[in-house]
Amino acid sequence: MLRTMSTASVFLLDGMLSVGLGCAGALRSAAVGFQHSPAGIFLREFAVQPRTVGAVWPSSSRLARDMASFVPTLGDGLVVELGAGTGTVTKALLDKGMPADRLRVVERCPVFVRHLRQRYPFMDVIEGDAAMLDDLLHDDVPVTTIVSSLPLRSLARETVSAIVGQWRKVLPLGGRVVQFTYALTNGPAEPLPGFVEYESHIIWGNLPPAKVMVFIRTA
Repeated sequence: MLRTMSTASVFLLDGMLSVGLGCAGALRSAAVGFQHSPAGIFLREFAVQPRTVGAVWPSSSRLARDMASFVPTLGDGLVVELGAGTGTVTKALLDKGMPADRLRVVERCPVFVRHLRQRYPFMDVIEGDAAMLDDLLHDDVPVTTIVSSLPLRSLARETVSAIVGQWRKVLPLGGRVVQFTYALTNGPAEPLPGFVEYESHIIWGNLPPAKVMVFIRTA
């Protein structure tokens, strides 16, 4: 009897150990999968450089689609996306029908750049600083729209001034900037000289809620 119980105990312990090892393996796989997912990459970079990344989580697909809705897909001008991160807004622009050869994606963070080039190998992904935008673009085609996910409110004042100056330099009169912010009651911390706000509304379905603003270059 004791021998039978001992054998049963061994089988029980062996089964429990197998289940435990299986759960541990599944958890390790899930952790590795999250680490290499867009959200995991974004969270890791936020921990390293929070002011530059500006958010703890990538933009939601709903926010990205809303930003893309303000970008005309017809015409010949270039659309420049700034601060593309892991490519949520890039995907929304492509899904809307934006031709890839009209889209220039600019990202400063090398980790995000590598991810974007792997995710969109057919895209022109440019590693560089938005404060030097004119030097990064080597096309003879004019820019008609800038789609910006840059965290303007967390950047230094002189950096924002340099970025907005580049917007004025590459955009013609009537060109537009689509920008979002998590500050629901205010726009950018600093005014945008040469631009007027054309439209804005809040995306409550984003986490956290975000405000999308459209600016038109007037001077």
